[in-house]
Amino acid sequence: MNSGVLFVSPHTEDADRLTQILSPLTVRLEHVADLEQARDKLREEPFPVILTDADLPDGAWADVLNLAREVAPSAKVIVTDRFADGRLWVDALSHGVFDILAQPFYATEVRRILTNAYAC
Repeated sequence: MNSGVLFVSPHTEDADRLTQILSPLTVRLEHVADLEQARDKLREEPFPVILTDADLPDGAWADVLNLAREVAPSAKVIVTDRFADGRLWVDALSHGVFDILAQPFYATEVRRILTNAYAC
């Protein structure tokens, strides 16, 4: 796997952790802090996978999903959340999110979900 992932999150420590996890896969992680920065980045460069926090300073996962549909329709959107409960899973998956990634990030789970996203 040799591609980029856009990570939309105000948490730089999560971006650092994901960078460590993804380094053996040669996956480049591009981190932006909010929805507006994600919009700018997606207009500059296509990303096949977008990871987004469920809640952002200027929006939420559904806004990122709508942005992806508008700017990068083939991108797989994966939602991350520290409190990924059943309601989030049902809501996000029923609206077309590729998967949910619970936090804290565990290397095997992150790699499994991203490998699946790239395979589809």
